[in-house]
This record gives sequence, C-alpha cells and structure tokens, in this order.
Amino acid sequence: MTSPAVTDDTIAIQVRDLSFRWYKGDTVLDACSLEVPKGEFWMLLGTNGSGKSTLLRLLAGLLQPQSGYIKPLPKFGFVFQNPDHQLVMPTVGADVAFGLAEENLTSVQIRQRVQEALDAVNLLPLIRRPIYALSGGQKQRVAIAGAIARHCEVLLFDEPTALLDPDSQLELVSQVQRLVKDRGLTALWVTHRLDELEYCDGAFLLAGGKVVDRGDPQRLRQRLMGG
Repeated sequence: MTSPAVTDDTIAIQVRDLSFRWYKGDTVLDACSLEVPKGEFWMLLGTNGSGKSTLLRLLAGLLQPQSGYIKPLPKFGFVFQNPDHQLVMPTVGADVAFGLAEENLTSVQIRQRVQEALDAVNLLPLIRRPIYALSGGQKQRVAIAGAIARHCEVLLFDEPTALLDPDSQLELVSQVQRLVKDRGLTALWVTHRLDELEYCDGAFLLAGGKVVDRGDPQRLRQRLMGG
C-alpha cells in the first residue's frame, strides 16, 4: 500500500491510486482515485465490468488491493443488489435488531433503535411483517434500516435498484437522498440508471480502471447520453 493521503476531516470516503487485479486475471482497477465529502450522496457510474462493484468491496474490506490507499471508513453499512443475500431473520423487526447483537445494549435500547430506524425508512407499521411478504423495495429499506440502527455514518450501495420496478427504484433512491440530508450520512451508490442521477450531489464515471470524470451529475448524464 502507498503512503496515506493527507488527512481531511471533511472527506468521508477517500481512495488514492488504488489498483486491483484478480489472481491470474485482468486488471480491474488501475491507479483509481476518488473522494466523497462527508454528508453527501454520490453515485458511481460505468459500464458492466468497469470495476464499480469491485471498488465498493475494496472500500468495505471484502477485498484487498494490490496497491494504493483507502482511508479507513467510519462505521458503515453495505446494501447488496439482492436484499435476500443479507436479510437473515424471519421478520422485519428481528432482522433490524440482528445487527445490534454484538453491541452492549439493553432490550429497551434495542427496541428503541429498531423502531427509530424503521420509522426513518417509513416501515415502522411493518415491524412484525414476515420478510418473505415484503416487496423488493421494502426489503432494501429493511437493509438500510439495519445500518441506521447500528448508527452507521457511511452507506455503500451496490446497484440496489437493479432488481426493482421503476416506481420502487425511484422511491428507494429518493429515500436515501432524504436520509443523507436529514441525518448527515454519506452515501456512495453504484448504478447504471441515469435517471437516478437526479437525486445525488455528485457522480464519478469509471472506465479503464480509473475515474475518468467526476462532478455535476447532470453534466455526466448529458455526456453519457451523447448530449
């Protein structure tokens, strides 16, 4: 790993010159760098195979880079493309509480955290609903509630709307936009849907293993639409 970048407390997510390749495989990331300011909602764009999901997994510590610097994240939550891969308990309330098992909390404190988190994603009336009875969008919101209950400061989203219908897609992204603003969270959201850019503060374009453009989401949208 290279030397750490200069510490900046206004930056929540920072990578510098990050490189990653699969064993005996092609290079996925090549000297990739980006920064996400605290309290902002940024999106990561790129074609299939451009390394978007790999970058998110490197940030989460699920993979290790060959070289480069990753600023240690504060407490974070990771929301997968398919919520069935991370919801493990039979009911909504039980699943949100599951992530609190290792924290030194009383049963009253756990109940308060769960209720607060579900209220934040507009699912409190469904606290006793079986997970199997939820829609895809509701399941993704349960996953987000789990991160809120744990008081995560950073949210990482790996194409969370890929399996959702258009209405559920926009409902979820607008919900995350509101949570970022209301709670001072930081979010990095991987997507290939250009209409979602309406909701973020900024965006990165990943190509050839690097961030080749960044900044105003509408300008990037126009670039990708050929405008």
